[in-house]
Amino acid sequence: MSPQVLNVSDDAFPLNGLSLDIELGNHCFGGTTEVWEQHIRQATEAALRGSRLYKGEPVEVYIELVSDRRSQDLNHEYRDKNTPTNVLSFPGIDPDDLRHNFDFAKQGGPPAPLGDLIIADAVIAREAGEQNKTIEHHLTHLIVHGVLHLLGYDHIDGQEAEEMEALERQILAGLKIPDPYQEPDTY
Repeated sequence: MSPQVLNVSDDAFPLNGLSLDIELGNHCFGGTTEVWEQHIRQATEAALRGSRLYKGEPVEVYIELVSDRRSQDLNHEYRDKNTPTNVLSFPGIDPDDLRHNFDFAKQGGPPAPLGDLIIADAVIAREAGEQNKTIEHHLTHLIVHGVLHLLGYDHIDGQEAEEMEALERQILAGLKIPDPYQEPDTY
């Protein structure tokens, strides 16, 4: 299986300041590492461009694909849930400090450390099959979701969830990816 490379517009602003470190390990998706790295980069860029908060400032993001066991261990340690999960977001900056860090980075300071995304590739593959989605679309959705978390978006209360989901839908629509919140049989 070879993932499609996303068509991401760079009209909004250049992302020359994005430092993205990707570790794929022994991912289960098939295809070449280079193509998956490009796919992950494009999904990350789309999330940043569409976030409404980020305006091209120098930032650092780390994304790692991990085993179910590693995901479960981290989910248990940090969220007290003893099961693997599709994506874990570890913000590097308190949301209240984002603008200050962005401004400082733009003025020549170090890149703003947005944080880390830990993605359980086998969970993504299973969920994609269960939801009748492509791995590429599901992975893209969860990267967008995770990057939005790194930028301070959340879905704890109803209004926040509606705002975050609407933004996810908009970003994904720009990538020609169907609404991930539709019922699987209509996806």
